Amino acid sequence: MSSTNLKTYDASPAVRVAFLGLGVMGYPMAGHLALAGHQVTVYNRTASKSAAWCEEFSGHANTLGVNAFAATPREAAHSADIVFCCVGNDQDLRSVTLGSDGAFAGMQPGTIFVDHTTASAVVARELGAVAQTLGLQFIDAPVSGGQAGAQNGLLTVMCGGHTAPFDRARPVALAFARAFTLLGDQGAGQLAKMVNQICIAGVVQGLSEAIAFGQKAGLDMNQVLDVIGKGAAQSWQMENRGKTMVSDKFDFGFAVDWMRKDLGLVLDEAKRNGARLPVTALVDQFYADVQALGGQRWDTSSLIKRLR
Repeated sequence: MSSTNLKTYDASPAVRVAFLGLGVMGYPMAGHLALAGHQVTVYNRTASKSAAWCEEFSGHANTLGVNAFAATPREAAHSADIVFCCVGNDQDLRSVTLGSDGAFAGMQPGTIFVDHTTASAVVARELGAVAQTLGLQFIDAPVSGGQAGAQNGLLTVMCGGHTAPFDRARPVALAFARAFTLLGDQGAGQLAKMVNQICIAGVVQGLSEAIAFGQKAGLDMNQVLDVIGKGAAQSWQMENRGKTMVSDKFDFGFAVDWMRKDLGLVLDEAKRNGARLPVTALVDQFYADVQALGGQRWDTSSLIKRLR
């Protein structure tokens, strides 16, 4: 089965791009860029993943040259017009951008770096400032939509940066996104992703309590979800995770470890800006309980496990 589901791509002139990070999100995102006709050079810390990606996508036609993989971020970025990145955290992001083998060292003046890592607003501003001194453009652009969104090319992307590079990057990024929106200066994309994660944390906890309550009360919760899903309680989480929560299935989706990483970013930022997040802080501790149950890689909907 292909990692990337073909979609209808908007007409966009082919450009040379690099993609750094071929995890569960980056691999299909880079694939969509290749399928849309762009020339893609990939880099991944584990070189075998890069080789596998090239084997899958090297045959897709473009007018600029063959798709390839590079040994370092610098090498990958050297000839790129746009460098996309999707790695794990702030430290990973610094490691692929900075230093003698980092992407910034290989990028030509005017090149755009689009970072899809869910990271801190602090590192987005830091790297934006470094990029500016080098004559580069930096956009922080975390995504929402999960692995399925990446595979189907339907991610929602929240961006922070300047208008001109955003306008250049947007038609290319729409190969893997359905929305690519500029929300403010550098850091704004990361802050918007934090808002997204705050919303998800509260909704999943509420849904967990509702399902656990209904099951204790002897209700057929699949039937109940069908009914209340047509009313005001409806949500993406209910539609996509409700019935798997009822059946106790969590071996898919966005891992608890990653959610805790994201909520850590949220709570750190709240300390800086003075926001009060009592429910978010509580749900973060509930996720710690799930980790203690052995659920580090379970989907975030596994919050219900601690109620059973």
